[in-house]
Amino acid sequence: MATTAVAEPIVAAPPRAPMRAQEQPDPRRWIALAVMTLGAFMVLVDTTIVNVAIPSIRNNLNATYADTQWVVAGYQLAYAILLVTGGRLGDIFGRRRLFMIGVVGFTVTSVLSGLAQTPTMLIASRLGQGLTAAMLFPQGLSMITAVFPAAERAKAFGVFAASAGIAIVFGRLAGGLIVGNAVGGGAWRFIFLVNVPIGLLALAAAARFVPETRATGARGLDLRGVALISAGLFALIFPLLEGRDAEWAPWTYASMIVGALLLVVFMRYQARRTRAGRTTVVQPAMFRDRAFSVGALLAFLVFVGVPSSLFTLNLVFQAGLGFTALHAGLTTLGFSAGVFVGAIMGVRLEAKIGGRGVVALGALLSAAGSVATVVVLHIAGGSVSTWQFFVPLLAMGLGFGNVAPRLFEVILARVRSADAGSGTGVLTTIQQVGGALGVTVVGVVLFSLLGSNARTTITESTPQIRAAAVAEFHVPQAQLPGFTQTFENCFVARIEAKDPGAPVPGCPTPTSALLHAPLGRVASGALATTFVRSEQTALLVNAGVFTLAFVLVLALPRGARHHHAGSGATEEGRPPGR
Repeated sequence: MATTAVAEPIVAAPPRAPMRAQEQPDPRRWIALAVMTLGAFMVLVDTTIVNVAIPSIRNNLNATYADTQWVVAGYQLAYAILLVTGGRLGDIFGRRRLFMIGVVGFTVTSVLSGLAQTPTMLIASRLGQGLTAAMLFPQGLSMITAVFPAAERAKAFGVFAASAGIAIVFGRLAGGLIVGNAVGGGAWRFIFLVNVPIGLLALAAAARFVPETRATGARGLDLRGVALISAGLFALIFPLLEGRDAEWAPWTYASMIVGALLLVVFMRYQARRTRAGRTTVVQPAMFRDRAFSVGALLAFLVFVGVPSSLFTLNLVFQAGLGFTALHAGLTTLGFSAGVFVGAIMGVRLEAKIGGRGVVALGALLSAAGSVATVVVLHIAGGSVSTWQFFVPLLAMGLGFGNVAPRLFEVILARVRSADAGSGTGVLTTIQQVGGALGVTVVGVVLFSLLGSNARTTITESTPQIRAAAVAEFHVPQAQLPGFTQTFENCFVARIEAKDPGAPVPGCPTPTSALLHAPLGRVASGALATTFVRSEQTALLVNAGVFTLAFVLVLALPRGARHHHAGSGATEEGRPPGR
C-alpha cells in the first residue's frame, strides 16, 4: 500500500531522501499549522459572511437579485472547480509557495471586493477570491500529511477540522456584527477589507514558520487533465447553485449529466496516463483503496448534511422567526461549541474505541441533533426561542467535530506524501460538491414545503385576520371575505417568491410599521409557523443522511488510519524563507 513520507526542512539547498523514522520532526510544525489554519479559516468565513450583507450590497450598489446571487455563487463555483488543481500545484511547485501566492491573491481580491463600485466589479472580484482560495486552502491539509509524524496527525487534523466547523458559523456572526441591521450605506465593504490584516499576518508568518514541502518526482502539470476536471466540475456544480432560480429548466439536468460524463472521461484519461508513466492531476489508485473510497463517500454524506442543516436553519431564524443576522449567528453558537469540544473529544476517544468508533459516534450524534431540533420545533412551534436550539445544535456540532478530523486522517493516511496536495484537493472538492448538493436538495424540500404549508397555516389564521381587519382598518362585514382572501393570497405569494425583496403585484410591501400593526403580527405569527413546520421535514432528511453515514462506517476497514510501508513515495523538504 502507499505510504506517507514525512518531510523535514534541511539546511542545505539540494534535495535529499525522505525523512527517516528516527529523525526529529520540524519543531515549528504546530506554529506552521496555526498559520495554515488561519488562512483556511479566512477562506471558509468568506463562504458565509457575504450572505449577511446581501441586502446592504443590493441597496448600496443598486444590484439586481441576479447580481447578488452571483456575488455568492461565483465565489463558491470558482473555489470548487479549482481545488484539485490547487492541491496538485502545491505538490509540484511547493505547498508553502502556493499557500503564499493564494494568500496574496485572496488579500488583493478582498481589497478589490471592498472597493467595488458596481455589481460587475464585485462579481469579478469574488470570482478572483474563489480562484485564489482554491490555491490556498488545500495546502493546509497536505502540509499536515507532509510535516507531522503519524502519531500527531490526529491532533493536527482535529485542530484544522475544528477551525473549519467554527468558521462556517463565525462567518454569519461576524457579518452580523459588522453590518448590523443596516440595509444601506457602505458598512458591507468591511466584511471584505477585514481580510487585509489577516492576510498580511498569514503571509508574514508563512514566510517565517512554514517549511517548504513538495513532491520530488513531479514533472509538470497535466493541462489537459486540468481542463477536463474543471469543465466537469463546472457543469456539475453550476446548475446546483443556479437551479432554483432557473426553475430547474431542462438545461440544468443536461448540464449535470454532461458534468458527470466529463468526470468519468477525466478518470479514464488519468488511468491511461498513469499506465504510461506520465504525470497526472489525480492518482486513480487512490480510489481503489477501500479506506479512501469509503472515507470519501462518508465525507460526501457528512457535507450533504451539515451545510444544508445550517443553511435551512438560518433561513428559519431570519426569514421565518425574524431574527437579525447577529441574533441568528448567536443562536448557532451551540454548533460551534460542539465542533470545538468534539474535535478534542475525538482524539481521546480514538484510543479507546478506534477511529471507526469515533466516526460512528459522530454520525449518530449528528443524527440525534437533527431529530432533537425537530422535536424542539414541534413542541415550541412558531414561538421557539434561541436557548431552545442550544442543546440540539451542540449535539450536531459534537458529531461534526468527531467525524471530520477522523475522516481527514483516514482518507489522507492512504495517500502518498508526494500526492498529498492532489488527495487533499479531491477530498475538499468532494466536500464542496456534497455541500452544494445538500443545500440544493434540502433547500428544494424546504421551499416546496413552504409553499404548501403557507396556504394551510394562513387559512388557520382566518379568524385572527378578520378580527385584526375590523380593529385596524374597520373593514365592513360584507367585505371581510374578499379582504381575507386577498390577504391570504398575498401571504402565500410572498413566501413562494424567488426574490424576497421584489414587490408582489397587488400586495403591500412589508414595512416595520405594517409588521408591528395587528394584522402584521398575525402574518408574522403565521410566517413563523410555516417555516417551523417546513423545517421539521427538512431536518428529518438530514437525519436520514447522517444515519446512512453511520451505516456506511461499517464498510471502513479496521485500522484504516494506519500507514503502510513500502511505497517508495518521496518528499522534498526545504528550509523556510527568512
